[in-house]
Amino acid sequence: ELGWISKVYVNRPAVVRHAEQIKKWKTLKGNWQAAWLLKAVTCIDLTTLSGDDTPSNVQRLCFKAKHPIREDLLKALDMHDKGITAAAVCVYPARVSDAVNTLKAAGCNIPVASVAAGFPSGQTPLETKLAEIRLAVEYGAREIDIVISRSLVLTGQWEGLYEEIRLCRAACGEAHMKTILATGELGSLANVYKASMIAMMAGSDFIKTSTGKEVVNATFPVGIVMMRAIKEYYWQTGYKVGFKPAGGIRTAKEAITWLMLVKEELGVEWLTPELFRLGASSLLGDIEQQIFYHVTGSYPLQHELAMA
Repeated sequence: ELGWISKVYVNRPAVVRHAEQIKKWKTLKGNWQAAWLLKAVTCIDLTTLSGDDTPSNVQRLCFKAKHPIREDLLKALDMHDKGITAAAVCVYPARVSDAVNTLKAAGCNIPVASVAAGFPSGQTPLETKLAEIRLAVEYGAREIDIVISRSLVLTGQWEGLYEEIRLCRAACGEAHMKTILATGELGSLANVYKASMIAMMAGSDFIKTSTGKEVVNATFPVGIVMMRAIKEYYWQTGYKVGFKPAGGIRTAKEAITWLMLVKEELGVEWLTPELFRLGASSLLGDIEQQIFYHVTGSYPLQHELAMA
């Protein structure tokens, strides 16, 4: 719907002002904080996207995804039997088989997500992107995080962007598709809104802020704009699209703020792993430290959270 896209206007000062207010929200304490942190854990895509990834550190990541919080801490909170796990394990296509086999051996149904489509730059031919997606699905990935070609946004080629994402969606088959917009490289908040809309029109199950490799990753202004696009798309079509902030989210406080923002903008029904994810690699360590402090009254020594 190019007519819809052409009418987009974003009031940047108002968005920035709202984002500044978000940073001043009061921090939750006590059991409320612990509850929100456990909710955040269940929405984390536990991620390793490094050039030195090996089968062993992927196996370690999978173990952490199945046991994100120490069992004794969960028992102290009476949450040990509630099935608290990470939402997914996210790796490169070459490591998908390692993750799938490890989780299967552990008797765990956590899905494996794979980045694809020329991640992180998107600067590969479309045929190569589609082949990479198909291979990742063939290896056992149940979720695919594709990345768009930023040049299509920056040059206003909206039909070309739509077609690229549509073909990626078809290549994913039964797998869920998260579309990474790489918002730090799109030039303006209006472009972020338009790219969000195009991605949803083309069949994305989720829209995601960043690859985590850009200079600017998940920010509140971008999050607000993307969530407003999701809300508008839902009003127009009745179809719920998920939201995933990723990159630079490292503290428990930041995770709770993102959850609260989703609750404010989209409602409680979006606070599930089916519609909200946090892309993170180091966030879980800080959350577990805060849970440890809540239960024991002191912060853990380095060896007490060895798998963080």
